[in-house]
Amino acid sequence: MKKVLFSLTLLVASISLVSFTNKEVKKQGPTYTVDAKKSKVNWTGSKTSDFHTGYFPVKSGSLQLIGGKLTGGSFVIDIAGNKVTDEAGDRLQGHLASADFFDASKFGEATFTITAIKYITNDKVSITGDLTLKGTKASVTFPAIIRSADRTEKEKGFFAEAFFPLDRTVFGVSYGVGMIDSDVQLAVHIYAAK
Repeated sequence: MKKVLFSLTLLVASISLVSFTNKEVKKQGPTYTVDAKKSKVNWTGSKTSDFHTGYFPVKSGSLQLIGGKLTGGSFVIDIAGNKVTDEAGDRLQGHLASADFFDASKFGEATFTITAIKYITNDKVSITGDLTLKGTKASVTFPAIIRSADRTEKEKGFFAEAFFPLDRTVFGVSYGVGMIDSDVQLAVHIYAAK
């Protein structure tokens, strides 16, 4: 009986140790720092008779990868640094910074934190995360393409892109609904390195 109890105790301890070790390995994946000079979020907003383009810089961020696979991360978007890239320029930029749109003096940053990643192929993924914009947090899911993920000697660093619509009204950006499309088309470009 003592031998059976001792064997069971040893088995339980071994399983616990293996489980603990696997969790620790996952947490110890390398962290990549987002390159704020190269990363940005391009946007296109459309209205009934025209469209406008611009981008938000990415201020900072970090990503976790294990074995060339993205496992988590987050980044900060510079809402106050918004740049309009078409002829509407400063006039539109000022309006977008106002309380009608982003209220950038009060909410100068947005954050995105990855909560789930589903690999569809080696380089195509579905990313879900919490986006906090203008004081509102909502879950967002979008497709992304991982162009580079430190998988080989030649392929160093991380680069991914995502192209998707985002419903601005979910975040309380409701100015001009009916005249201005609720969906803003985004193109996210994230570069990172160890």
